[in-house]
Amino acid sequence: MPSRRSFLISAGTLALTQLLSGCGNYSTALRVLFLQGSIPPQLLKAFHQQLSKDQSLSFKSTAQLKELWQQLQSWQRKNQVSPGFKDWFSQLPIVNNTSSKRSDLVTLGDAWLGEAIQNELIQPLTLTETVNWQKLSPRWQALVKRNKAGNLDLQGQVWGAPYRWGTTLIAYHSDQFDTLGWTPTNWEDLWREELRHRIAVVDQPREIIGLTLKKLGYSYNSPNLSQIPNLSSQLQALNQQVKYYSSRYYLQPLIIGDVWLSVGWSSDILPLMAKNRKIKAIIPQEGTSLWTDIWVQPKVKENDIGPSTLTKQWIDFCWEESSVNQISLLTGGASPMIYKTPTISTKIQTNPLLFIDEHIMNNCDFIEPLSNEDKQEYEKIWKEMREVKI
Repeated sequence: MPSRRSFLISAGTLALTQLLSGCGNYSTALRVLFLQGSIPPQLLKAFHQQLSKDQSLSFKSTAQLKELWQQLQSWQRKNQVSPGFKDWFSQLPIVNNTSSKRSDLVTLGDAWLGEAIQNELIQPLTLTETVNWQKLSPRWQALVKRNKAGNLDLQGQVWGAPYRWGTTLIAYHSDQFDTLGWTPTNWEDLWREELRHRIAVVDQPREIIGLTLKKLGYSYNSPNLSQIPNLSSQLQALNQQVKYYSSRYYLQPLIIGDVWLSVGWSSDILPLMAKNRKIKAIIPQEGTSLWTDIWVQPKVKENDIGPSTLTKQWIDFCWEESSVNQISLLTGGASPMIYKTPTISTKIQTNPLLFIDEHIMNNCDFIEPLSNEDKQEYEKIWKEMREVKI
C-alpha cells in the first residue's frame, strides 16, 4: 500500500487521454498530470462535456508524489539544455519520465511547494479573477501565497491551487481495543503502557516529532526544539512504544493484528476503513497535521506565460459544488471548499474524519517550511531518538 508521501518510484501510470479526447483528431487543449486517486474519473468526464468539440484533454495519473516531483525536474533539465541539443536530449532514457511533453498543470503536495519555488520548477498562477478563488478559505489561500524563497508570505504571489486535503490519523484495530476496554482519543494515548511494542508509525520526522509537540501543547511547526521542556524524554518514551517505522507498510501490521494502532495519512486509512470494518480511526482532540494536494503550473523558461483560460477553468471547476462533493466522497480526502458549499452531502457532514469539528480543526496545523537551522535541529533530535535501542 503506497503512501502519499513515499519516496518509492512506481512503474505504472494510468492514461485517460483516449477516454477524454474522443478519436484523438484534435490538438490537445489541456494537459494535466495528477496524483492517482486524487480526482474521480466522473469529474473528468463532466468537465469534458463542458468543452467544445474541437477541444481535447489529456489527463494522466501517477501513483506517487515523488514521481510528479521527478517529472517537474525533468522538464526543468530540458529547459536548461541548449536548443541545438534538445532533440538529442529528448532521446535520453530519463528515470520515471512520465510525460515528455510539458503538462499545463501537475499535482504537488504542499510539503513540496517551497522547494519547487526555490528550484524554479513552477511559476505563479493568476487566480484572483476566477469565480471560486475568493470563496476559498483564507487558511488555504495563505498556504499557497509564498515569496520567491518558497516561504509563507501573505503579500507573496499565488503558487498553487489546493483541491484536496487530508489529515494524519490514529487508526486502530477495534477487536484489540475491545479487550482493553478503551479507545484512543488523543495523542497521549500512544504513550500508554498497554501499547508498548503495539504501534506502527510513518517514518517521517516532522510527523512524529510534530505529534509529540502537539501532546505537549505546541505546534507542529515549533522552532528551537532544544528549548522545549521534556520533548527529548517524551520522544525517547514514544520510541519505546513503536514496533515499526515505515511510510509504506504501516497499515499491514495493523490489518493482521501484529500491532494494535497505526499513525498515518487519511488518504491511506479512509479507503482501508471502507473495506475493513474492524479498522477505526480518530483525529486527536489536540489537533493533527494537515496535508494538501495542489495544482501547480510547471515553469516555462522560453516565454514565461501564465495559465491559459482553460487551465483556470479546470481549477475553478474543481472548486464547484458537484466537484466538492465528488472529491470528498470518492478520493479518501476532502475538498477545501467543504465548509463553503451550502449543499454538501450528508455523508460528508456526518463523517467526523472529513467534516472535522471546528474546535479540532482550529487546532490542526499545516506542516510549514523550516529555517535551515531548525531543519538541522529536527534532523538531530530525530537521529538521537532513533539511535536509542529498545
